[in-house]
Amino acid sequence: MEKLTHLDESGHARMVDITSKGNTNRVAVAKGIVRMKPSTIRLLLQGDITKGDVLGVARVAGIMGAKQTPSLIPLCHPLLLGDVNVDFKVLKSENSIEITATVSCTGQTGVEMEAMTTVAVSALTIYDMCKAVDRTIKLDNIRLLKKSGGKSGSIVLEEA
Repeated sequence: MEKLTHLDESGHARMVDITSKGNTNRVAVAKGIVRMKPSTIRLLLQGDITKGDVLGVARVAGIMGAKQTPSLIPLCHPLLLGDVNVDFKVLKSENSIEITATVSCTGQTGVEMEAMTTVAVSALTIYDMCKAVDRTIKLDNIRLLKKSGGKSGSIVLEEA
């Protein structure tokens, strides 16, 4: 049976000791969906949401979220992020926006939490900026697609 790394021998929460780990290039890719009414997608694409450039603001918010991950997630190590990339794909046929975040660094631990936080904060920002015209917006399926670097090497859970 595998042991949870964030628990000590007594079962108490602890930060994992990474001091003996070497620096490696780390990359994580996460994805999520924001579902909304077709009329909301139209307003967003036309630039007619009164709060402004929804996707531009959501991109900046996601990047800021990645940088704040250790302040949001207990026991998460602060990392010097090398790059945070946020992409949006409008899926008109599904009335949704697909968010993909890619986060990379050279460090002693992975950036999976930063990638998923990027997607979550971007999605929450889209919700916040569009909620005045659409109270039915749903955030859906935030997940890790793949990661690389470190002892475990590359893991692909889903193709990007």
